[in-house]
Amino acid sequence: MAEATVDVGDIEKLYEYGERLNEAKDKSQNRKDYEGILAAANGSVKAKQLSAQMIPKFFKFFPELAEQALDQHLYLCEDEELGVRVQAIRGLPLFCKDTPEHLTKIVDILAQLLIAGNLGDNVERDAVHKAIMSLLRQDVKTSLTALFKHIGSTDDRSAEDLTACESIREKVLCFIRDKVFSLKEELLKPKDEMERHITNLVKQNMQDVTAGEFKLFIDFLKSLTLFGKDAPVEHVQELVEIIEGQADLDAQFNVSDSDHIHRFISCIQIALPFFMRGASSSKFFNYLTKQIIPVFDKLPDERKLDLLKNLAECSLYARPQEARQLLPSVVQLLKKYMVRRKIEEIDFTSIECLLYAFHHLAHKTPNTTNSLCGYKIVTGQPSDRLGEDFTEQYKDFTERLSTTEELAKAMNKKLTQGMAEHNKAMAAAKTEEEKETIKKQKQNATAGLRTCNNILAMTQPLHSKAPSFIGDQKISFSWKEATKASTTAGAAGRKRSANAGNVSGMNAMKKARGAGGVQNQLVNRAFKGLNEGRGGGRGRGGWRGRGRGRGYY
Repeated sequence: MAEATVDVGDIEKLYEYGERLNEAKDKSQNRKDYEGILAAANGSVKAKQLSAQMIPKFFKFFPELAEQALDQHLYLCEDEELGVRVQAIRGLPLFCKDTPEHLTKIVDILAQLLIAGNLGDNVERDAVHKAIMSLLRQDVKTSLTALFKHIGSTDDRSAEDLTACESIREKVLCFIRDKVFSLKEELLKPKDEMERHITNLVKQNMQDVTAGEFKLFIDFLKSLTLFGKDAPVEHVQELVEIIEGQADLDAQFNVSDSDHIHRFISCIQIALPFFMRGASSSKFFNYLTKQIIPVFDKLPDERKLDLLKNLAECSLYARPQEARQLLPSVVQLLKKYMVRRKIEEIDFTSIECLLYAFHHLAHKTPNTTNSLCGYKIVTGQPSDRLGEDFTEQYKDFTERLSTTEELAKAMNKKLTQGMAEHNKAMAAAKTEEEKETIKKQKQNATAGLRTCNNILAMTQPLHSKAPSFIGDQKISFSWKEATKASTTAGAAGRKRSANAGNVSGMNAMKKARGAGGVQNQLVNRAFKGLNEGRGGGRGRGGWRGRGRGRGYY
């Protein structure tokens, strides 16, 4: 009973303080009343809730008590009672209404309070979100700057601080993704100024992001008018420069650093659409030529294929100087994969990649092939080297082409025979699992046929002494078609066997060839990677963040 009486007394005093402050013409003369409100923040639950309303309301009239008032209000934001915390959080934006100099600090506090969502209370989380949104609408530039400070590197933090910072960083990223990015049309005004400001903030905080985070930022930036479809080439080039920085193209390549090669491959994939829009790919090609291809043999097999696929796709956008630098390396790799004598194992998918790159690079600098392949292409330039004898190079290259063609035709025949067997097996299949497995086998065989047909289409014109190189996009990548077919099949809603992807590769040609497991493995290796689409670490989810080894899984 005594406690209830005290509680009522505290509440009555608070109302008296508030009433006198409301009525006072010069509120700064009522310092003791405001100090009484601050003191009441240490009282009962009801007193704390009422104080949480009054502290920000009269805050602007007592600048000499600003630090004390903010500290007391922060204690209320961390109170054990949910109702007190929510009331205090709702009051935080009011501190900035007439005293904007406190906005950065308040946004910083709210960013730290975002982890309140970890407690599972939606009311508290929503209060924090609404408070930040209120401040974004008041001053979007200052508020965004304060939020982005939680995304940058925190290498100078202690281990204990680092754990808390990581939690806050994650919540801030989610908030920016869900609230800021989705409302960019409303928030980023004036558009030109604010799009440039948020672009600069993103660029300043890229030093320690994961693959998923990096793609999130790039996808957002390219959605801005600044980098949209009508943007000038120099703006598109700015995006490529951001990607180049993330790819670590100024660093010495270490073949044992799997993270770096993964980052390079992922970044060149992200940059590809911007190459299509006219941005320069020279820095990526230079790095590929000087740093990666010289140690190509030491790369893991799955990364080799990823790299070759990206090389093929980017070759279309190489400039003549880049093509001239890269073409000798491509020819050397072609000679490695296009064997001179028939063997049982041959990697058709890698050959497809390299032939595609060869055609498009040679199309940009045709006479470079004279010394590399023994062709006699006349451009009137000294680099034609027509007076030199490259007969041996021509003989070697065309023999490899012929051997590859024979092997591709033989594989085509086996795959075609296998398709007939698959059709029979499908008709006899009784369970959905069996049908799904056979369907996957047919998809593999179809993709293999595309690969072989692409190879034959690209080798045929290369037998001439002065061939015409393919410089357009009439050849469709077999793995792109395979990915599209696989996606379409998945969209049909059928249940897929958990082992379908593994079983099909081993058994794709079993019935057609009747030669047992060894030859099945040869087929699998011959068309490896067809159903994976482009590379880039699909199993890992992205490279680790630099600096602290931040994972993204």
